[in-house]
Amino acid sequence: MNITKSKLDGVVLISPIVFNDERGKFVKTYREDLFVSLGLSDEFKEEFFTISKNRVLRGLHFQTPPFDHSKIVYCPKGEAMDVVVDLRKNSPTYGEFDVFHLNNMCNNILYIPKGFAHGFYAISDEVIMMYKVSSVHSQENDSGILWNSLPIPWPDDNPIISQRDKNLLPFNLFLSPFSYKK
Repeated sequence: MNITKSKLDGVVLISPIVFNDERGKFVKTYREDLFVSLGLSDEFKEEFFTISKNRVLRGLHFQTPPFDHSKIVYCPKGEAMDVVVDLRKNSPTYGEFDVFHLNNMCNNILYIPKGFAHGFYAISDEVIMMYKVSSVHSQENDSGILWNSLPIPWPDDNPIISQRDKNLLPFNLFLSPFSYKK
């Protein structure tokens, strides 16, 4: 596996080893000892996936403490523009974001530590996004910031978005419960 560090401290893009043959491909998305050796040692509690149509935007989501979580995200079908926003107070990159393109061709995996908002935009006709998270979903701690309240270069000014996501607080009104720890 190759690691590319993001400009956001702690966020990394992982290029897994992919085995291709006449049957198709085999991609290993997680191996605990390897992740621990890379300093990405979380105990994952829940795994789920989303299926989205073209032009769907999901995000920017996170869970607040004590149910905040790290996550591993990858796209086994289609292509998505993936965005991570630093929400950690006193971080040198607080309020900044990084953009990644995840798809089933390169099979990249994104590791997102606690203290970040995450969202994506479906570029292809159908996008499946897989998530592995370090805490179980808590409805009371489920939160987010408004998708267009930062200068993120989304490819669409009028995406398909849930009512819940339309009503999230803009970033400038968000009071972060997260703190930066070097």
